Amino acid sequence: MKTTTQTMNRVKTLKIDDRDVSGSEHQTILDVARENDIFIPTLCHIDGLSDIGACRLCVVEIKGSGKLVPACATEIQEGMEVFTQTEALAKYRKLILEMLFTEGNHICSVCVSNGHCELQYLAARLGVDHVHLPYLHQQRTVDASHERFIVDHNRCILCTRCVRVCDEIEGAHTWDVTGRGTKARVITDLNQPWGTSETCTGCSKCVHICPTGALVEKGKSVAEMSKRREFLPYLTSMREKNNG
Repeated sequence: MKTTTQTMNRVKTLKIDDRDVSGSEHQTILDVARENDIFIPTLCHIDGLSDIGACRLCVVEIKGSGKLVPACATEIQEGMEVFTQTEALAKYRKLILEMLFTEGNHICSVCVSNGHCELQYLAARLGVDHVHLPYLHQQRTVDASHERFIVDHNRCILCTRCVRVCDEIEGAHTWDVTGRGTKARVITDLNQPWGTSETCTGCSKCVHICPTGALVEKGKSVAEMSKRREFLPYLTSMREKNNG
C-alpha cells in the first residue's frame, strides 16, 4: 500500500491548452506536451541533453503567473494551467526568429542545409516570411581547418547543442562559448582552429545535432546536408546511465 501511494504521488495532473493531461514528477512542460502531441517550438532542446532554455522559443504562459517561462526547463506542477498558443506567444516567437535571422547571415538559397534546417522549418511553420528588424551584417568567419567538417559562424544560432553533446555524451569537452551578446560564438578548445584541436575525437555528434548549417560535413553542396540523428535515442540512454 505504501508503494502504491508513493507511485500515485509521483503523477501530476494539469491542463495544457485546456486539455487534461498528466505526467510524472520532474517531467517538464515540454516533455508532457510532446507526449500529448501538443506542438511547442524549440531550437536548443533535444532529447538526451540537458536543457538550458537558450533559444526562448518554447516559452509558455501559466495561469496566475505574470511572466513567460521556458517549457523545456519548467517542471510540471499539480493543477497547473499552461497555454502554449496565445496571440502574445505567437508574436514573441516570431520576434525571436527575426532576431536570429538578422543577427546571423542566413542565406538559405546557398546553404548546404537548405530544406534540412530547423530554423528554416520553424520560420515557415510560424509564418515568418520576412523580417522587420535591420540586419547586422556581422563579419563572421568560416573555419574549414578540420579534415572532415566545417563550422560556419554565419549560420550559428548559439543553441549550444554542440557544446552539450560534446561535454555530456562524448566527454571530449572540445566546444565552448566565448564572448557576450551579438559577439558570442562557439569555439574549439582555447579558441583555436578546429583542425588543430587535440581534444576533438571526430565523432561527428556535434555536426549531426546542429539544427542549422553551422556545422556540416565537407563536400556537401546546396541542400545536400541532411543531419543523421539515428543516434539520438542512444543519447537519452547514455545520459540516463551517466546520471544513474
